[in-house]
Amino acid sequence: MNRAWAAFKAHPYISNVMGYTTLFASADLIQQSVLGGKNTAGSTSEDPAGIDWCQTARVATVGFCFHANFNYHWLRWLERMLPGGGVKAVTGKVVVDQLIAAPLTISAFYIGLSLLENKDDPLEDWRQKFWTSYKVHNQSNAAAVTL
Repeated sequence: MNRAWAAFKAHPYISNVMGYTTLFASADLIQQSVLGGKNTAGSTSEDPAGIDWCQTARVATVGFCFHANFNYHWLRWLERMLPGGGVKAVTGKVVVDQLIAAPLTISAFYIGLSLLENKDDPLEDWRQKFWTSYKVHNQSNAAAVTL
């Protein structure tokens, strides 16, 4: 176990890529299990548990190709720009991360999946899940402020 930990520490980039790929695949499997194995439209899964392994592979690919690389470099940059672990530094990191990285990574996830699914309009899911929910959230906040 010590050798495995030493290898992870010696190669943080490889560890990060493996970790994100595993995290994304695991999250997709859990999500499919929680939904009761309801297959998505066009699924070719023959798994008795109802797991769409092609969907899991697409999610893992997006995690491997974009999220692992982006987050590795983004978090290193963020630590250089706002060094330290005090309340002020951590608050700054969280605010910058939520304003810049969160919308970018969510957009990359939906657009990446749409591209891997060969959809006619790769921005359709992004508009529906990201942009529409953003507009609805802001409208409900505006309504709450006016009350």
